[in-house]
Amino acid sequence: MKTSFIFLCAGIFLLSCTGAERKTSPVSETPKPVTKTRVLKEDTVIDASFTFEEAIAGTKAPQQIIDQLILFDVFYLSTDGVIHQGQILTNKEIASDIVHMFRFMLREGFVVEKVIPVVRYNWNDTLSMADNNSYSFCYRNISYSRHATGMAIDINPRFNPLRWKKGGQPNFPAGAVQDTTVNGTLYPGHPVVKEFLKREFRWGHTFSKFYDDHHFEKR
Repeated sequence: MKTSFIFLCAGIFLLSCTGAERKTSPVSETPKPVTKTRVLKEDTVIDASFTFEEAIAGTKAPQQIIDQLILFDVFYLSTDGVIHQGQILTNKEIASDIVHMFRFMLREGFVVEKVIPVVRYNWNDTLSMADNNSYSFCYRNISYSRHATGMAIDINPRFNPLRWKKGGQPNFPAGAVQDTTVNGTLYPGHPVVKEFLKREFRWGHTFSKFYDDHHFEKR
């Protein structure tokens, strides 16, 4: 199974260098901002095709934070068993890490349901998480959230809900449950977790009050 994903992944990256022009660009090892470039394989499902200006529209982030951001395409195996192309709006400092991780997850056959800038959800991260959307930048209180500067990423929030260590409070997103038999779910020792840690991300599973298994961040 993994071998077939490797060949499929390689085919996608080769196809990004040929064909007719389209609106957005596939990522390279050093991510480039979204520009007009080549058409993808016909059966690649496009989940997001924003320009940078569209992806930041309506954010309350100050210009000094916006200047740190970059938007680029990523590819992933979605829950329908098909390769999808989405977009990550993230901090330039971790952009190469994000590129690497999406390529790693695709090679591993790890499912990521969707990757869409939070502007699609009117900057409501609760709606984004309930939709199992993986994302990086979402401006909010900068004192506690690394998402406010694009220095964090959430992977499959509904498959990997925030779970409180004490007090019996409900999981978040509401109604989400952890099932480690579901492809796309993270747990200690998972290859995707180990790869994030290797690249010096902090995993939300280690937070003091709750297990935030979908969350990875850098300081």
